[in-house]
Amino acid sequence: MVKEFRYYGYTLEELKKMSIEDFAKISNSRVRRSILRGLDSEKRKLLENIKKYPDKFHKTHLRDMIILPQMVGAKIGVYRGGGSEKWVSLTITPEMIGRRLGEFVHTTKYVKHSAPGIGASKGTLHVASKK
Repeated sequence: MVKEFRYYGYTLEELKKMSIEDFAKISNSRVRRSILRGLDSEKRKLLENIKKYPDKFHKTHLRDMIILPQMVGAKIGVYRGGGSEKWVSLTITPEMIGRRLGEFVHTTKYVKHSAPGIGASKGTLHVASKK
């Protein structure tokens, strides 16, 4: 038996029918404060694009965007920072509702060290190097 998703007692269908302000009222204080202060124009534009084109891949720098019920199922590329993989792909699931996009995309990578460089230890201090 698969457990049905609920957010503070509401099903996903009930959440999608709610307005953003009503969703804020049932959320925790951090989400409520952020939403009731108002979504800025960039966040509104992203939300409108997700509603208009739900199957399209949306790229964004808005790591502090709160995941709303209307965003479930959308494919979003969140900016991670410099490096080769600047955009991390996410598919929004119901369990992500009420959290922020940046929580699912880490800005740092796992560091993999190889051999030490010249001068890194006493043993490599007097090694001849090509210049």
